[in-house]
Amino acid sequence: MTEPAPVFASGVDNERLSAQLRFLLEVDKLKRILRQNLLVDGSRRENAAEHSWHLALSARTFAEYAPEGTDIDKVVEMLVLHDIVEIDAGDTFLFDQTDSATRAARDRAAADRIFPLLPEDQAERARTLWEEFETRSTPEARFARAVNRLSPMLANWHNEGGTWVRFGITRAQVMEKVKAIAEGSEALGAYATALIDDADRRGYFRT
Repeated sequence: MTEPAPVFASGVDNERLSAQLRFLLEVDKLKRILRQNLLVDGSRRENAAEHSWHLALSARTFAEYAPEGTDIDKVVEMLVLHDIVEIDAGDTFLFDQTDSATRAARDRAAADRIFPLLPEDQAERARTLWEEFETRSTPEARFARAVNRLSPMLANWHNEGGTWVRFGITRAQVMEKVKAIAEGSEALGAYATALIDDADRRGYFRT
């Protein structure tokens, strides 16, 4: 683990600051985790840190399509935290059934190690938000999941099918994932369905 530089500031709780720095240095590793999806321009694979940033911005941009009363600040915080566990667990491709079978255990072990690097109060909040996202127990978590599911669909459409074509994914498999989008946002769910209809017409799915 990378250690924070041994610099001490006057009037600051240096033990707390050191823990926060240790966490931030550790999660910098998320930039090294490559996802299967390409960037929208198709130039290279997206990394998990880029993905998290883009989701946070997407949630803010799409706020008007969230259920009334949704706390968008909480959604954004959830999205910047949700993939941190991939530092240890790696990225699991959405349609990989073999890898998905062990994902929950790998993710939980990673959460057990990484979040406690923070000071106790911040660690507790981060872990709670991560668990909330995983269980989709609130409107915020469901909207966050909707944005998360829509993002790779947009990338695939712009890349002439992207991972759908590369891995021979069917329309039915993708439509199963659209359910999570509609659960979090009726408007985004309708858009995702229209996007998949168009992708089908373009021949992006295995028949």
